[in-house]
Amino acid sequence: MKLIRYSRYEGDLEDLSPEEILSLLEEALLDSGFSDPFQRYDPDPNRRPSLEDLYDALLQALLKNELVPEDWLREARFASRKEETRLHRAIQRMLEKLQEAGYLRQDPTGEAQGGYKGEAGQARIELTEKAADFLGLKSLRELLGALGRNAPGLHPTPHYAPGVEKTGETKAFEWGDPLELNPVETLKRALPKGLENLAPEDLVIDLSEYTASMSTVVLLDCSHSMILYGEDRFTPAKRVALALAHLIRTQYPGDQVRFVLFHDTAEEIPLARLPLAQVGPYHTNTKAGLELARALLRKMGGEMRQIILITDGKPSAITLPTGEVYKNAWGLDPLILAETLKEATLARKEGIPIHTFMLAREPELLAFVKKLSQITRGKAYLTHPGNIGRYLLLDFLNRKVKRGSA
Repeated sequence: MKLIRYSRYEGDLEDLSPEEILSLLEEALLDSGFSDPFQRYDPDPNRRPSLEDLYDALLQALLKNELVPEDWLREARFASRKEETRLHRAIQRMLEKLQEAGYLRQDPTGEAQGGYKGEAGQARIELTEKAADFLGLKSLRELLGALGRNAPGLHPTPHYAPGVEKTGETKAFEWGDPLELNPVETLKRALPKGLENLAPEDLVIDLSEYTASMSTVVLLDCSHSMILYGEDRFTPAKRVALALAHLIRTQYPGDQVRFVLFHDTAEEIPLARLPLAQVGPYHTNTKAGLELARALLRKMGGEMRQIILITDGKPSAITLPTGEVYKNAWGLDPLILAETLKEATLARKEGIPIHTFMLAREPELLAFVKKLSQITRGKAYLTHPGNIGRYLLLDFLNRKVKRGSA
């Protein structure tokens, strides 16, 4: 993708590509509810913008980046009907471009309801996986661009197998192995007997590093604290999740990744809905998130599985057997802690490490994550919303399984 630089625009907005238009909308699409001081106390975890919402967001982005010609602005300022202005027609065409390019689609339910700004009777708009993938690519380049790294390969394992990446080691041919012959070792065995007496047991094949697929569930904390204490922690977490999704889909085609939001309870969220996710409801039911993540990993299958947990707070809620949500935001509640660590113990028994990225430094969170990491033999990182992406993605790319390790 070409590098995009915005400056005062002197041409026709029709020249903007769908990718440039989507880049202009990125900030509005990824908003977690932090930018609106009223929305912050009444978040919508299932928001779906209307075309009018996108129109307003695109207009603000064009004005912010000084992309609107001066005569268009004068025309719009004094027009009695905005529908008759060149600016309005250009923005409408830009939104049509996004739909034609497959980045937006109308809600297939056809439901028309008020927008998150209060408009009535407007059809909801959904992002497609193509749009989420594009936003993931942008996030990935921003997060890794300053690190000087090339694209990764596949996940190594401690095992060997016939393949492409030779290790220099060999083995006797067995029925079913690909015939990747090592000619030197094979001839050493065959020549004393004569080539006419060559037998299958004389064949020697090259060994390669055995690579395997990884199943990952990313747990995103969307409790109220993710936007409550003077900074937006949820938008950076979403950027990382989108970047991770793009990385896996493009560089690790055999891998699977799924996403879970946890708050008072927990639910899986499809990739196409992830950019629009907002914070809410309010508490931190880590147990429910881990329980759902384990269930998803069982369905995904495979031996190499992991949970990536991104949170800024200690567990403060659990779902009781009755279905009632028990909450306690003060300190580490013994019942909540015990039930949450039970999930960690079950993950350990199933061979699932939990790698935790902490967005805050409160002692209770540190104590909980330390215990969680000890139980599951996972890794724990104390980080900050400004650099979480770098830490998370570097850990994912650098996780090598050394030969002879457990």
